[in-house]
Amino acid sequence: MLTTSVTQPARGPEPRLALLCAPGAGALGRLIVMGAAVSTALCLAWPAQAQGMRIKEVAAVQGVRTNQLTGYGLVVGLDGTGDQTTQMPHTSQAMNNYLQQLGITLPAGINPQLKNVAAVLVTAQLPAFAQPGQLIDVSVASIGNSKSLRGGTLITTPLKGVDGEIYALAQGSLIVGGAGASGGGSKVQINHLSAGRVPGGAQVERTVPTPLQTGDSITLGLNSADFATASRVAQAINTAKGPGVAQALDGRTVQVRAPQDPSQRVSFLADLEDLKIEATVPMARVIVNARTGSIVLNQAVTLSPVAVAHGSLSVSISSTPVISQPNAFSTGGQTVVTEKTDIKIQQEPGALIQMQAGAQLADVVKALNALGATPQDLLAILQAIKAAGALNAELEVI
Repeated sequence: MLTTSVTQPARGPEPRLALLCAPGAGALGRLIVMGAAVSTALCLAWPAQAQGMRIKEVAAVQGVRTNQLTGYGLVVGLDGTGDQTTQMPHTSQAMNNYLQQLGITLPAGINPQLKNVAAVLVTAQLPAFAQPGQLIDVSVASIGNSKSLRGGTLITTPLKGVDGEIYALAQGSLIVGGAGASGGGSKVQINHLSAGRVPGGAQVERTVPTPLQTGDSITLGLNSADFATASRVAQAINTAKGPGVAQALDGRTVQVRAPQDPSQRVSFLADLEDLKIEATVPMARVIVNARTGSIVLNQAVTLSPVAVAHGSLSVSISSTPVISQPNAFSTGGQTVVTEKTDIKIQQEPGALIQMQAGAQLADVVKALNALGATPQDLLAILQAIKAAGALNAELEVI
């Protein structure tokens, strides 16, 4: 008898919500993570008090940022794992152009079938205040049908910004974190072989001007918009540097008067970054990842009284072979094999569970764990609780 069963269990004991906390983590560091591999753990030892944070951890000077660079290059020296040039003609074209720059011109009509060359895209982050001669890391990724970049060498590749100017030149041997082997129709591969990295593989050729030394003021941009944080940043600066030095323009930016002398301005910013402010309690939010079944709740999440009923639905399909034979001494009859299918639908009753109001994150964890639901079921339950107005938090599905 062949049996196919599709079951949605209601009370699996393994998936549980766990409260993750650490000494000194602060209000912003207390999160709840739920998944099938998370064991039951409830941590209530540390008090939920706000911890001091430095300004450099919540804000940055506007205009002082990295810039993205990209370029098209070739990786050579591959052990027969390069692009199939019949399907990727741009690889042969790029190689011919590179050889022409070296003074080598192939005869007309010659199209070499390269197996040790791969076309790649090279990307890098140009840090703020980068000077000519400084080395930066580059990432290399295949854009053709190369099987592996392991053991290859990136030849000189100009890296350009969005303005089309060349800001760095990249070259060097690739480091690929994967490994693989094949033979006799079998293949074994560990990690990814079509991308790699060249540490210190690009040399900066051009600087990017920053507005740090222009004007009589600088602007601090908060990492996330929050009026309370902006106000506390301005208050901390005015307390340390004098009244009226800083003012919060909105929930994202704080304007600060700074010295005109470049060296004094750098020292001034160094002092500002080390000023401490009291951490604010974030807005109550529940993040749901529907693909992985993960749920993350911050400390501000609370729960109003609500009743939840949760059951399970089980669908069982069984198939039994049945042999049908003709009657004795019949003429023209044949023995045939048929199947008898039996479908059963069983729904277990779900008890109505009353979830008490939870004013703290630990209370919410206890209430949700009492349901004993699987991660996927808990996603639907949270959405229903939110729709009923009992979940005092913003529900965001990613």
